[in-house]
Amino acid sequence: MLSKLEAFILGIIQGITEFLPISSTGHLYLGRNLFGLQEAGLLLDTMLHLGTLVAVFVFYRREFAMMIKNPFSKLTFLLIVGTIPAVIIGLLFKDYFEEISKTGVTIGWEFLLTGLFLWFADSAKNGYKKMDDISYKDAFIIGSFQAAAIFPAISRSGMTIVAALWRKLDRETAAYFSFLLSTPAIAGAVVLQSLELVSGAGEEISLSGLLVGIISSAIFGYIAVKWMIGYLKKHSLKPFAIYVSVLGLAVLLLQFTGKF
Repeated sequence: MLSKLEAFILGIIQGITEFLPISSTGHLYLGRNLFGLQEAGLLLDTMLHLGTLVAVFVFYRREFAMMIKNPFSKLTFLLIVGTIPAVIIGLLFKDYFEEISKTGVTIGWEFLLTGLFLWFADSAKNGYKKMDDISYKDAFIIGSFQAAAIFPAISRSGMTIVAALWRKLDRETAAYFSFLLSTPAIAGAVVLQSLELVSGAGEEISLSGLLVGIISSAIFGYIAVKWMIGYLKKHSLKPFAIYVSVLGLAVLLLQFTGKF
């Protein structure tokens, strides 16, 4: 049974790692295994993602209010175009990626791949594009990198920031657009997971534990979004690249020795 403390800690993990370029799904997988909660997966993940969805909606409340008032704005279509690749890949390969996520057999390599992309993207020359300069081609390419994050330990925020930097967005705008683009992806994941829960048997997790996890995820998710946008404006991605690379190597070593 999930305790309130475990829910609180997992909420922190989800909230922070959803928006830092280090993979929330990969860290949640490790966290659940640490607490012996391997079977708590779908319901717990859904509720924790709901928390980060709340965080990003609150942070971008002005942008979403504007899109509601003007649903045919350029920003609306940028988000639609940027979400299309993830929708296509997710629907075509849903069962395959769900099986990979359950076993966790590839997450060490995926952490390493995330680190590699972060390291080389950080070496790119500073971009110049602001939000008004983002083209539909930029949005589609950034969204295509987001689709790669369907692998459990490839960071969604990391891949979209990497793609945005390569498309010459300036560093602050790269993080800003990355997190804004995450909203349809997270919302879609919550909806799909919720439908699966309705059609299947739900895990036995206390309501109070879930509420603690949602609130924790929302609070720390909001903090992570705000912090990361400011951080990337003046600082390097390389500390994150080193972190996920070391983590990936540690996971591979534990798998090799049969301890994970």
